[in-house]
Amino acid sequence: MNDKKAIILFLLPALIMFILVICVPIAMSSYYSLQDWSGFGKGDFIGLKNFTDLFSDGIFLKSVANSLVLAVASVLIQLPISLLLAMVLAKGVKFERAFITIYFIPVIISTVVIGQLWMRIFNPEYGLLNILLRSIGLEVLTNEWLGNPETALFATFVPIIWQYIGYHMLLMYAGIKSISTDIYEAAVIDGSSWWNTSVKITIPMLKPVLKVCVIFAVTGSLKVFDLVYVLTGGGPAHASEVTSTLMVSTIFKGNQYGYGSAMAVFVIIECFVLSMVVERIFRRKGEG
Repeated sequence: MNDKKAIILFLLPALIMFILVICVPIAMSSYYSLQDWSGFGKGDFIGLKNFTDLFSDGIFLKSVANSLVLAVASVLIQLPISLLLAMVLAKGVKFERAFITIYFIPVIISTVVIGQLWMRIFNPEYGLLNILLRSIGLEVLTNEWLGNPETALFATFVPIIWQYIGYHMLLMYAGIKSISTDIYEAAVIDGSSWWNTSVKITIPMLKPVLKVCVIFAVTGSLKVFDLVYVLTGGGPAHASEVTSTLMVSTIFKGNQYGYGSAMAVFVIIECFVLSMVVERIFRRKGEG
């Protein structure tokens, strides 16, 4: 570790890849966001006009609001479910390893496959959800889930939240397993119940992992694209539109590369700012 040349040599490949894959595209997007460019020929420099136009664009503001709704749902629904599963499995249950694998399977399945699966579940004619509602006498609740503007956003977000429950569960499970068993043994000797131990010991000691999970959930929600694109493409009538799907359609269908690049820069800044907010919240809680 004292050989600085060796350290630099080993870090250099990763640094080069980071610059080429992360820094260069961000710099290019920032450059194009200051231009009125259709993707062909030479663009016209217009300064911050693309950014000012974003905040007067109702569709863009709606896409940002939808992304924030998903971020809140991920933190308040997805993470508590993941935490509960992690605590139950870490407690020690029969077929523990099998359950961990089963819950993690959706994470490694192709997004397109997940999208096709849920499209069939939500199908108004032969979908599992409507069939179930009809079978229990709730036919009045059947709906065209992905085609109705009132339900499209909810129906799109359910698969996204479902898919990554196992991902966060695995992180939390590993964090719980890393806590010393001596602490739990002392709690048992003091007569603490499993629930009391979980609330007073497990969760407080799991805060570093919870912070990472919250940051991943929030930033992942803000830049979500694939499942929304497969399920609805942002429709109907932009009801399930998120910033990434709007950005792609703006750039590749509308040929507004400058305006779309401004959206990309906005997402980067948004993710960075909210990550700092989460970091600060957890730091204050830790200090408290």
